[in-house]
Amino acid sequence: MAVSEIERLKSIVEKLRSEEGCPWDKAQTHVSLKTGCIEEAAEVVGGINILEQTGDADNLKEELGDLLLQIMFHAVMAEEEGLFTFDDVAKAISDKMVRRHPHVFGDMKFASEEELHAVWAEIKRKEKEGKEWQADYLPQAFNEAEELIQKARERKGF
Repeated sequence: MAVSEIERLKSIVEKLRSEEGCPWDKAQTHVSLKTGCIEEAAEVVGGINILEQTGDADNLKEELGDLLLQIMFHAVMAEEEGLFTFDDVAKAISDKMVRRHPHVFGDMKFASEEELHAVWAEIKRKEKEGKEWQADYLPQAFNEAEELIQKARERKGF
């Protein structure tokens, strides 16, 4: 049976973090990878700009892969910690997309785009019920992201 590329990537990250793996990769934590995550997200934006301005998709493909590696690293570490798996991450976003698009994955019909957006907002509100406190972390997260971007600029010589 052929192994999917996502399974191959997961096994590569697991090997990198194993006893016989790479010392740098083994030492990484969710916190230590914040810098790489924000930097790779910015590089995806660059890849999108290259695609838009030149029609060349190679850089976007590479940078999306680098961002996916960040996601896989966090998922593998979370699995090592007994928190969740990559499949849990994929399932959570798949379930969310289906839930938030009842007009696509269900039989709900909307008379207008405004009605569609109102239902979407209500679905999102219900999802966040009891978790409103999580939004309190966003201002600091955006400030930290700005600091990490500034550090990335300096590392890259900008």
